[in-house]
Amino acid sequence: MPMIFPDSTFPRLLRWLPALLLLLGALPALAASLVPAVPGSEAYVSAEKGKNRFPLAAGGKAAPLFASAQDWPGVLRAARDLQADINRVTKLQPALTTDKAPSGKDVVIIGTVGKSPLIDQLIRDKKLDANGLAGKWETFVVQTVDKPLAGVDRALVVAGSDKRGTIFGIYDLSQQMGVSPWYWWADVPVAPQKALYVLPGRHSLGEPQVKYRGIFINDEAPALQNWSQEKFGGVNSKMYTHMFELILRLKGNYLWPAMWGNAFSADDPQNPVLADEYGIVMGTSHHEPLTRAHDEWRRFGKGPWNYQTNAEKLREFWRGGMKRMGTRENIVSIGMRGDGDEPMSEESNIALLERIVADQRKIIAEETGKPAEQTPQLWALYKEVQDYYDRGMRVPDDVTLLLCDDNWGNIRKLPKLGEKPRPGGYGIYYHFDYVGGPRNYKWLNTNPLPRIWEQMHLAHEYGANQIWIVNVGDLKPMEFPISFFLDYAWNPNKWPANSLAQYHQQWAAGQFGAKHAAGIADILAKYAKYNSRRKPELLDADTYSLTNYREWETVVANWQQLLARAEQIGQQMPAEYRDAYYELVLHPVQACANLNELYYTVAQNRAAAKDGAANTNALADKAKALFAKDAEIKQRYHALAGGKWNHMMDQTHIGYTYWQQPPADKMPEVVVLPADQIKAAAEPAVAASKPAGKGLASSGFAETDGYVSIEAEHFDKAVNGAGVTWQVIPDLGRTLSGVTAMPPTVGSPAPGGGTPHLEYRVQLTGTAPVTVHAYFAPTLDFRNQGGLRYAVSIDDEAPQIINLHTGLVADNGNRPWEQSVAQNIIIKTSQHQLAKTGEHTLKFWLVDPGVVLEKLVLDHGGLKPSYLGPPESPRGGARNP
Repeated sequence: MPMIFPDSTFPRLLRWLPALLLLLGALPALAASLVPAVPGSEAYVSAEKGKNRFPLAAGGKAAPLFASAQDWPGVLRAARDLQADINRVTKLQPALTTDKAPSGKDVVIIGTVGKSPLIDQLIRDKKLDANGLAGKWETFVVQTVDKPLAGVDRALVVAGSDKRGTIFGIYDLSQQMGVSPWYWWADVPVAPQKALYVLPGRHSLGEPQVKYRGIFINDEAPALQNWSQEKFGGVNSKMYTHMFELILRLKGNYLWPAMWGNAFSADDPQNPVLADEYGIVMGTSHHEPLTRAHDEWRRFGKGPWNYQTNAEKLREFWRGGMKRMGTRENIVSIGMRGDGDEPMSEESNIALLERIVADQRKIIAEETGKPAEQTPQLWALYKEVQDYYDRGMRVPDDVTLLLCDDNWGNIRKLPKLGEKPRPGGYGIYYHFDYVGGPRNYKWLNTNPLPRIWEQMHLAHEYGANQIWIVNVGDLKPMEFPISFFLDYAWNPNKWPANSLAQYHQQWAAGQFGAKHAAGIADILAKYAKYNSRRKPELLDADTYSLTNYREWETVVANWQQLLARAEQIGQQMPAEYRDAYYELVLHPVQACANLNELYYTVAQNRAAAKDGAANTNALADKAKALFAKDAEIKQRYHALAGGKWNHMMDQTHIGYTYWQQPPADKMPEVVVLPADQIKAAAEPAVAASKPAGKGLASSGFAETDGYVSIEAEHFDKAVNGAGVTWQVIPDLGRTLSGVTAMPPTVGSPAPGGGTPHLEYRVQLTGTAPVTVHAYFAPTLDFRNQGGLRYAVSIDDEAPQIINLHTGLVADNGNRPWEQSVAQNIIIKTSQHQLAKTGEHTLKFWLVDPGVVLEKLVLDHGGLKPSYLGPPESPRGGARNP
């Protein structure tokens, strides 16, 4: 039966209902339990004593900790972190022993199945249930066990199915106590507690849905490179141990290390040793085969990077990488790109590349002493390598096919539904940061969670769940999207689209407490959304319209309102939270509000200069002051925490002239008029909206000023069917939200009749032809079937089927693709003839899944150029804004 929404109010209420119910239900418990918790997990640590609660710290003492000396070194190291974390929260120092069985009324027992004799004994004695634990990947339980052994009344057991399972259980307990994973990397303070109690029950997050979940440190010069050099003497193990710990606290397990002139294993031999000890699975980027960093070839390689002419030396080079790896956990990249992450030469062919892979696997087998398929491997279908795959190149089925986005967060290819499963499975290489065309984006976070969710939800639904790795640039300032990416990878089903506001709020509470969590969550969501409209590096004075729809003015006003709210909350923050608040919340808002105002002021100056306006030179001075303020904001960041993050904001971002970054920020050109060219009475040519005639009375969207603008979620009716429902993705896109058909794995129905569609009531004057502009998220043809399609019709006309991707190829130099990623939108048009004036029904039809509609604009002769499109038209007879 179709689901019918009578108007826009009900869908809007639905967006907030889960978060509202969660908040209302949680209110009574907030006073009794610690607010900071793992997003998506029930709080199981409280500051209040209660029935059957385990006293982790109470009455001025902390329960002693025990972990067997026979357990993994990484487990013992994480146990020491738990010891330190309990002290951070309570100022009490628990004892930690590893040599003899614990004794006492209440103790904490930490251990791994098969490595800890005590944990194994508890399982044999049926005091600890191994169901859901034994044989699982990275799974933990935290639970109380009565009378676990002689001399102990109760034990809090933290048990893991394997090394990382135990480590994750330890860090989950720490996070539940109120220690943020970002305590070091973002200076998040710990709220002090006099006591800590663990609630009864069996606490677990289950098995992760994505096996390998990690980050790629890339494009690290100048920021992280300069910072590491100043603080640690280089990108070395002193720095990486902080990163290893962070990844594990976030329940990730995988790292591609920095590689711009850096070589993880060669620069510091302790890097790989400590990574393995901590429990990090190491890899190298998509173009660095057999664990050898790209810069190692520059240092140690002999001859050209060309397998046709220098195969022996390349094999020797790769063999050295495998020999050095030893038995440490790695996912070995195979294949080959050109030197410096460039495409292979034109002469390269599939037969050669398959021979390269075969030779590499032979080296893997010889150096590991076991069949190649027993060593995890990946082949990244990055850029032109996907073309080789599409032309028929194959690798053995045990190799993970790492599918990639277009470097701008749009997945290029997903597995075909119904294909025979591959033992190696599929993974995703995603980007929060990129160096390349149409422009670098490296400075600040421009990745709103709804868009990450939408793309990674596609990956999950299509079965690409073996590896998720994301390019995070310098790591800072991508703290928030990194948290979400790794949390979502653990259990995508935990976070449906309508829960994303809840995630924002839970994460904010985890860093700053509950009092301001709702306000901070909204700021985090809005600044990423505003930044994603156009990356800061792509902004200029001409981005938004100065003359139509008050667009520039509105954009800047939105930023200023956001800044005012961020500053107001910041003033209420306790002193110990202000560094973290500036890093995570205030700085990006302050910096980007200033940047947008700078370009707006430059636009005003240039417009004023054309008219000889009296304020031309004042606007030029204001622009110069805003440019200087950008540097002041950077210096404020660098002074935080006693200069701890000096250089982390060294990235240039003003003055781009092509894809590559400028060597230094450059003031945009402004006009200064000599006195004899100034017309005292003149004002800049900024047009206001012209008065319009009275609109038609209607409950639908009424045409005035010659157009109708509608946000996608404001449909009057949603017709579902054949297993399809229409899903609003709150806050996705450039303006309000997105709407898409779920699940994204459905077939492609012929549009018409009762097939799934959305209906929008509109009132149009006259019968002149109408052009419908449909605005879409820049999703790619991930099914590789010739483009994603939708259909549109007005009233009873036959639906027009339109392809989003005609002429669009995700490659540098392809103008439609470059425009779609730069503007973060695909806009397609269709022409429609009206049979009558008055009320009409616009229908948007499902043809292919994965299409995300953001906005519809009907041009009846009055549409004016703008970046975001006109603001939404009001319903009924009111005039357009």
